[in-house]
Amino acid sequence: MQFKSAFINFLISICAIFWAGSASSQSNYPNRTIQTIMPLQAGSGVDILMRPVAQKMGENLGQAILIENIPGGAGIIGAAKVAQSPADGYVLGAFNDSILTMLPNLYKKIDYDPIQSFAPISEVAAITFVMVANPTFPGNTAADLVRIAKERPGRIDYASGGNGSPQHIGMEIFRQFTGAPIVHIPYRGAAAAVTDVMAGQVPVMISALSVVLPHIRAGKLKALGVASKTRSPLLPNTPTISESVKGYEFSTWGALLAPKGTSPAIIEKLNESLATALRDPKLREQLIQQGFEFVPLGPDHLKEMIAQGLVKMKKVIKDGGIQPD
Repeated sequence: MQFKSAFINFLISICAIFWAGSASSQSNYPNRTIQTIMPLQAGSGVDILMRPVAQKMGENLGQAILIENIPGGAGIIGAAKVAQSPADGYVLGAFNDSILTMLPNLYKKIDYDPIQSFAPISEVAAITFVMVANPTFPGNTAADLVRIAKERPGRIDYASGGNGSPQHIGMEIFRQFTGAPIVHIPYRGAAAAVTDVMAGQVPVMISALSVVLPHIRAGKLKALGVASKTRSPLLPNTPTISESVKGYEFSTWGALLAPKGTSPAIIEKLNESLATALRDPKLREQLIQQGFEFVPLGPDHLKEMIAQGLVKMKKVIKDGGIQPD
């Protein structure tokens, strides 16, 4: 009986030590560099968004937050690495909505579950999209694109960063919405797609404004329409797509997530750091000038965005007959 009592006391002591150590590590969080995996190429919309935000968050937390680009598999490889990482707050994921809502509907099997594999931290910002064309393209609006495509069925191509990419989904929604017989040309990454539209290899595409704005200003691309509900202050003379194609809107978003099982205390601390960063006037102005839009923060809002996006993208991908590369 004495042995049993001593053994129980021993187990209680071990649990208490473990709990105290765990609580201490969380209260001291972070005490080393935080790795943030970006499953997309450098220079992508979410990459442009997250780098200054991560830098400001790191300043607030007193530890560097380093972005590591791990592209491949349209984002699947990097996202899976985040899902399989320890849930200690030192590996995070900086994802776009494609990784969380489009790819899970496109592929029959991927090595993560958009809901079960991650602990949401927060949406960071909405990413404004704009439809662009090579300057030699004869049309000047989205309605012109529809008209020209219907006059030349199957002969007007559009570029994207790959099957299931935001550029592909944005144009597929446009095709379904208008009936324009445009043809998808997938590339391995959005940067290559933009390059070929500028070169005239493919006439049009839809892209994150942050990626193509310098090329529009340099006259290397022509803006046919902004995909948001209202005109962008960065392109005040460019109409929205819905001004010529009533009802069409498209945008994406960037978000921070952690591996499933990360403690609520760490999630809360990261979310507070993000909110503080986004209140910084200099950072806010920088993001506005790059075409990002501020959104509600917090894990609950992000959970809702993922759930809604999964339902919407399932229909778009099914109706469009979209298949993986």
